[in-house]
Amino acid sequence: MIKIITVITLLSTVLFGCSSAPEQPADAKAEVPAENEAVENYDPNPQVPDDRQLREEGKTHIDEKGEITLKKAKTVDGNYKIGPIEMKVTDAKVMHLKPDYSLVDYFHTLTHDEEFDFVKCFVQIKNTSDQKVNFAPAAILETSEGEQITWEKDMYLDGLNKEIGPNESKAGNVGFIIEKSDLKSIEITTSDVFSGDKNKIEDAEKIKIEF
Repeated sequence: MIKIITVITLLSTVLFGCSSAPEQPADAKAEVPAENEAVENYDPNPQVPDDRQLREEGKTHIDEKGEITLKKAKTVDGNYKIGPIEMKVTDAKVMHLKPDYSLVDYFHTLTHDEEFDFVKCFVQIKNTSDQKVNFAPAAILETSEGEQITWEKDMYLDGLNKEIGPNESKAGNVGFIIEKSDLKSIEITTSDVFSGDKNKIEDAEKIKIEF
């Protein structure tokens, strides 16, 4: 617990240069459109193969970024209200990635393996207030196999940890390399929500996803 609190405190400091920090749960629901402007404008990550059409477990997609195989998939469709933030998690996947040779160096900051398993979620967030806020949809990821991974290891870097403006919406992936892919569940701890002047508005949320 002390380790988690330390990570949460560190994240709150860093998020004011680029995003925000974490802490506790809640079950409040929020209305977030499934097909909003942020989703329509989402561009596939430049370093990771586009898995949007990969829905059947065991199937593989190959493109110029590498070869990706779907190992587990879960349709989530979960809506959460975290202070002024409306957050929607639409799906979670466990996949195996063999990056194209040209991208191996990119992933070496996260792993020295030339192919690896990872877990990812597609997330939509909206700031419903008329003030800018700082928030991160995944500050800590914990797996049923005992792995705990912090926001610094997010392999997608889709800009979701940055400041979010008044009434702004964002959509993208959060993803983390894992050692053990035979998961029963994952638990995501978001950051707390902070105002632009660094005052905490709302405690973090814990989101559990069963595979």
